[in-house]
Amino acid sequence: MRTGRLRRPIVLSQQGARDLNAIASSRSMPYDLVTRAKIVLMSAQGLSNREIAAKVDYSTQSFALWRKRYLERGLAGLHDELRAGRPRSIADEQVAELVRRTLQTKPRGRTQWSVRSMAKEAAVSASTVQRIWSAFGLQPHRQSHFKISPDPFFVEKVRDIVGLYLNPPENAMVLCVDEKSQIQALDRTQPVLPMGLGYVEGVTHDYVRHGTLTLFAALDIVSGKVLTKCKKRHRHQEFLSFLKHIDANVPRDLEVHLVVDNYATHKHPRIRRWLTAHPRFHVHLTPTYASWLNQVEIWFNVITQQAIRRGTFRSVRDLATKIDLFVHSHNSEAHPFVWTATADSILAKVKRLCQYISETQH
Repeated sequence: MRTGRLRRPIVLSQQGARDLNAIASSRSMPYDLVTRAKIVLMSAQGLSNREIAAKVDYSTQSFALWRKRYLERGLAGLHDELRAGRPRSIADEQVAELVRRTLQTKPRGRTQWSVRSMAKEAAVSASTVQRIWSAFGLQPHRQSHFKISPDPFFVEKVRDIVGLYLNPPENAMVLCVDEKSQIQALDRTQPVLPMGLGYVEGVTHDYVRHGTLTLFAALDIVSGKVLTKCKKRHRHQEFLSFLKHIDANVPRDLEVHLVVDNYATHKHPRIRRWLTAHPRFHVHLTPTYASWLNQVEIWFNVITQQAIRRGTFRSVRDLATKIDLFVHSHNSEAHPFVWTATADSILAKVKRLCQYISETQH
């Protein structure tokens, strides 16, 4: 027999559920705020205190507090109360209105609000706008980019590739392969001024181009090591040469699973004939517009940030030499990227994105 007071149910509107899900899935908002949003969502789903406690490290008293705060004040109730000190100079209604304007309107003739333009519009100080935006995780000056894959076999390809990452086959090597093309050998027109106490490294704004090269790379998902080759171009001839390089460097007793994108050179008839003649090679194509599934893209970002973007190169040969130096250093202390996303979690995220897009078009 159940005893005690009945818990007041939480019924979420469509907008309320969307706002809470946005907070609960955020990686930039405060941890406590994200946890409280999860508590409210789980309470709305009818989960018991014990079930919620198994998912979040909060006490039963905390569950009750944040449910009550949400029922009374909505999203604003999930934020911490202000500490003791000077009385607040802005009411809850003003905060809610400022947040609403930020989310639903734009300044006339401009693409987004700035701190100063919103401060002028809301008749508050710029520091007040900054504090409110920070509290609610609002960043009007930033954008995140996305592209939903139209690939008719998107689901099958995601499950195939993620399956390789989470459960690599035995007696096989899984290599993420791609090329980074048009890497420029840029040389500054005047010497670089070294960093010193109180000032940063100085470089001229202009540069001299000495040519470009293409970096072919194959990342071993188990060891984190990369096999690379620098080429002048990125045609199918160069890709075929790189496949032969892989073949020569992978032990003969291992199968080779290649994760590659849909670039035309990867599917050239000569490439297909070579793969047919080498049955230990198995190709796994990423979905269209889903190169983020290829782990070698992460490594390309690493080498770009650490060895290319701020580099000074007097020739293409100098660029290739410094790339080889970075690769050697990387491989000497390599460790694999930790892939945690399951196929189901990726597909669920894409589904939520599609639903959100559909809702915004009505």
